[in-house]
Amino acid sequence: MIEIGDPDRLKYCGKTEGPRTDSIVRLGLEYQFIFFRVREAKNACREAQNQQTVRFAVTDNKITVWAVEARNKQAQNRNPGMEGEEQKKLKGETKEKIVQIFKDFLTSVAKLDELVAVGGRLLTGFQQGLEFLRRPPINTTSKLIESIIKANETKRLKSYLQAGCIKSHDSVQNTNKLHTSLLGLRNHLIKVKSLLNDLESLLEDARAALQTANEHFSPLLDKEPVDGLDLQESSGEDEMAPSPLREPEVTDYAALMGIIYSMVKQDYVMQDKIVASLNLKSSSGELESYCLMWSLRPYINDQIMHLAWKLVP
Repeated sequence: MIEIGDPDRLKYCGKTEGPRTDSIVRLGLEYQFIFFRVREAKNACREAQNQQTVRFAVTDNKITVWAVEARNKQAQNRNPGMEGEEQKKLKGETKEKIVQIFKDFLTSVAKLDELVAVGGRLLTGFQQGLEFLRRPPINTTSKLIESIIKANETKRLKSYLQAGCIKSHDSVQNTNKLHTSLLGLRNHLIKVKSLLNDLESLLEDARAALQTANEHFSPLLDKEPVDGLDLQESSGEDEMAPSPLREPEVTDYAALMGIIYSMVKQDYVMQDKIVASLNLKSSSGELESYCLMWSLRPYINDQIMHLAWKLVP
């Protein structure tokens, strides 16, 4: 068994490693360590020459990694040449399928990025419209302002001051802008949710492809995973140094897909909460913070995204 989620120590193929070095701070977004943990688990099994296969499962906020033993080791030694060719062919087909799923996955992620930019403009429009409607009137208590008004006092100026320094046309226009922006943001969330469903479906396709390949290589005896690693609640403080670049394996693609899906889903939840909280009583400080968080996208780790795009053939 490989215990990735142990809070104090990590065990690979029965060998106990050093103290914990995981670094996932909820808002620090050090998600990349999971990717390297999957890689380390596979390498550890190879070094120990264990007849094991590293597998993992992805849920909304968890990635579970474990090793499984082959049921019949003697069967693996029968006709090694023929089985080697078959396994090589199956590995190639599996990788080709996973890579294509990975490309489709990142294409949908790119569409999400475009939607986020559009949603940000709609949120800014809501902010500008609301700030205009509650713009304070001219301060007539100032002696300088009072003297200017008296020197240029007209019926039109009096009406403008009495109306709170807002023209009726501008008031109607900005009220419509508020309504349009809010409807646009709600429609934006519907589109994002649809893309998230597509990402989840692609993630399931990748998982199914890996499971099929694993079952073909070695019938599994032990399918009981160890405790999973919660992406949201780990509190390590050390940073995980990236491993040297190498030829990516199918599990690398699938692990990255799981991590990215978790990030974009949390980003969607944040956007949904922002839109739900918008109303005419939203303060200027709140609106400014909403716009800032929307553009910063704190749940998205740019290093992970750059790594993912580099893996595209």
